[in-house]
Amino acid sequence: MARETPVRLGIVGLGFIGTTVGGQFARHPDATVAAVCDLDDARLTEIGDRFDVPSDRRYLEYDAMLADAPLDAVLIGTPHTLHYDQTVAALERGLHVYCDKPLTTDLEHARDLVDRDERTDRTLMVGYQRHLQTAFRTARRRWDDATPNWITASITQDWIDDSAGTWRLDPDLSGGGFLYDTGSHVVDGVLWMTGLEPASVAASMDFHDDADRVDSRAHLDVAFANGATGTFSFNGDAPAVREHIHLWDDDGAVYLEGKQWRSRTVREIDADSGDYVPYVDPRREQSRADAFLESVLEGVEPPATARDAYRVTALTEAAYEAARTGMRVAVETE
Repeated sequence: MARETPVRLGIVGLGFIGTTVGGQFARHPDATVAAVCDLDDARLTEIGDRFDVPSDRRYLEYDAMLADAPLDAVLIGTPHTLHYDQTVAALERGLHVYCDKPLTTDLEHARDLVDRDERTDRTLMVGYQRHLQTAFRTARRRWDDATPNWITASITQDWIDDSAGTWRLDPDLSGGGFLYDTGSHVVDGVLWMTGLEPASVAASMDFHDDADRVDSRAHLDVAFANGATGTFSFNGDAPAVREHIHLWDDDGAVYLEGKQWRSRTVREIDADSGDYVPYVDPRREQSRADAFLESVLEGVEPPATARDAYRVTALTEAAYEAARTGMRVAVETE
């Protein structure tokens, strides 16, 4: 049953996230898309019509939308380096925020958002959707009673070609390359599932640009505070999407595998190399809109928090420094 007063949402950035996750809100009985914002007039018209947003609630400027539109929350689906300022502006107006990943590409900004999040009663949810996916949630339960000691994780994608002509190859907007984009989901997934704290990282990268800011491939050797080690490999110049995450402990392992953007599978391996496939029903997964609105309306912690996002930014920034200097770099997890 829908609430009498739906949550009024403003969307900034009408690209993939703004339209797909925004569409979840537009169809949700407890929400309404009250305003949209984008630099492209044609997109404003197309998506404004699709989401039934009044013509006087379609904005070219984010600040104007915040000042003028009656809102309870915003969805931020803009390029990565814009997230911090837009999130701060929304929080300072007392709005709830759903922000696409990464929350920020600057470690000091990430610290500031953790502090702001812990001081407010507003929801700040980050778009790391693996926190909602049943395969990852199933795997995470293993680490309630065990600790992984060896990790390998990788993802491939034809990201360079897919990103041609877009902001994703502009480091002033993307904050980096494949590691900060698709790779960020894998880093987050491992840290969130295991609860491990990265202590240091060595890295090598291949860069797409002459300034060595947009990585097309990245290889990370991570040492964790508990003595565990992990290798992460990200190839953004591959022909297809494949993801592999293997997490080993003293009793066996958990394997998560997947292709393209379909639901991932999870498999447990015992000490005798036997395989067990736990039942995973992706139909039971919450949508991102469901999870965000639950947090807003019931006052519960969102699935992916500012502190989760901080840990990803800390490891990612240390990895870029390690790749550029050739040195092992400490990860600032606090």
